[in-house]
Order: sequence, then structure tokens, then C-alpha cells
Amino acid sequence: METLNDKLEGKKLELTYPCNWCYKVISTEEEALKKAVHDVIDEREHKLTHSNNSKSGKYVSMNLDLLVHNEDDRTFIYDALKKHQDIKMVL
Repeated sequence: METLNDKLEGKKLELTYPCNWCYKVISTEEEALKKAVHDVIDEREHKLTHSNNSKSGKYVSMNLDLLVHNEDDRTFIYDALKKHQDIKMVL
């Protein structure tokens, strides 16, 4: 049986830019996560909302919604968030 991953393999995401994009950002501390997002996107207009806490309380996730202008912009923000020392994961 063919899975969704099989169908998507080798295909590129096709988006029409500019568009709104949501990153799910995960950290150990909400305040550190907020500061990390500010470090990456500076004064750019965005919405950062609480998403979830892990059962153990060790991790917090937040949704970062903002307008991305092109593929390079979208991937630059993703990479910069992922590399930030206070961020554990970006989805």
C-alpha cells in the first residue's frame, strides 16, 4: 500500500508568495523561546501564541505566525530558529 510519504517523495512544496506561514517552535522555557524568536525576526510583524506544554512540563511549544516573502525568506527563518541555542526544535 502506498503511503503519503511515498506520494510526496521527490516533490517540492509549491507555495504562492508572499504567504502566511506557521512555525511550531519548541523550547524548555517560554521566556527563552520568546526572546529567541525576537532575536531571529527582530521587529518583523508576527503573532506568537502558546501551543502546548509537555506532560512532564519540561518543554513548551508555541506557534509563530508571520508573512514570508519567498522560499529563501521561509527557509532562512526556519534555519535561524533551528540554530538558536534556546530552541530545541522547529516544525
